[in-house]
Amino acid sequence: MGTSTNIVWHESIVTKEERQKLNNHKSAVLWFTGLSGSGKSTISTALEKELHLRGIRTYRLDGDNVRHGLNKNLGFSPEDRTENIRRIGEVAKLMTDAGLLTLTAFISPYREDRDNVRELLDEGEFIEVYAKCSVEECESRDPKGLYKKARAGEIKQFTGIDAPYEEPADPELTIDTENQSLEESVEAVISYLKENNYI
Repeated sequence: MGTSTNIVWHESIVTKEERQKLNNHKSAVLWFTGLSGSGKSTISTALEKELHLRGIRTYRLDGDNVRHGLNKNLGFSPEDRTENIRRIGEVAKLMTDAGLLTLTAFISPYREDRDNVRELLDEGEFIEVYAKCSVEECESRDPKGLYKKARAGEIKQFTGIDAPYEEPADPELTIDTENQSLEESVEAVISYLKENNYI
């Protein structure tokens, strides 16, 4: 991949803090991570609706959606997964600068990749939300039929089957999606955001 040269960062006259003040809430990235079928997309979708109803400016980035456009040239090798998350991190950083509360739903299986996104953002702007769910439960849900295909050998490098998933070491929030309902999961995130003065 080439490196851009002869480029200069142009500062905005409007600051992130001014955008946050206009929005009347802080901006940050809620980074949902977990196995396929753990509930990341379901929770982030319901959460975005709830935040919108409360007047919070949001945007949701979802793994499959991003691979339809921005990252459609990437596969699922370890290198491509890392580049996928790097690009999402850069987009999320721009959205945070724009004053939005950004919700992301990506398996993002490698701890180092998630930590690299955290490093892109200012202190307190990366909120790692672990959608904790066993492989067995995710496989029993299998909303996209991916586990079945992985077991049949039709999908290679599938996280949790023949590719690793590294659980977060110290996430800001863990949601036990095997035992918490969707409503309870959404409320747990809302409570975190309130208690920590994001909203």
